[in-house]
Amino acid sequence: MYERQYSKQQSVFSGGDATASSESSECEEQTWISWFCRLKGNEFYCEVDEDYIQDDFNLSGLASIVPYYDYALDVILDVESREQLSEQQHELVDSAAEMLYGLIHARYILTNRGMLTMLEKYKQGHFGRCPRFLCNNQQCLPTGTSDIFRTATVKIFCPKCQVRTHHLNLPKH
Repeated sequence: MYERQYSKQQSVFSGGDATASSESSECEEQTWISWFCRLKGNEFYCEVDEDYIQDDFNLSGLASIVPYYDYALDVILDVESREQLSEQQHELVDSAAEMLYGLIHARYILTNRGMLTMLEKYKQGHFGRCPRFLCNNQQCLPTGTSDIFRTATVKIFCPKCQVRTHHLNLPKH
């Protein structure tokens, strides 16, 4: 799913004029990681450095958790696969890439570089602001309630009122 949509997005601007060529080269330079982090619903992800992902130490133990691990890692790192996969296998690999990136991201944001990246997103207000009147537009933080994949959704925490709630249903007071 992601790989094919990502490939389609890259080939959208294939016209012959100068504008289309500059847009085409701009799209072709976008990595899977950049594309994935910009998808709706993935706003809380930061872009993990590729050198972090390429270091086997940082991925220790993930191969036993993620199905199609090698293929998923290749998708994340934009490595062309030599093997032909069926449509169903592509969907499984795309889902595995999403899962693997989430697990890598969870580890990455605990590093100094990851914390700095998330701090910048916080300062820029990427995680939203508390709509409560007394919080005076306080910037919020995303928090996870579980480290088990797909068992809980991300919650938003306001450091001023100290309320943690789902980001779409944050009540005003």
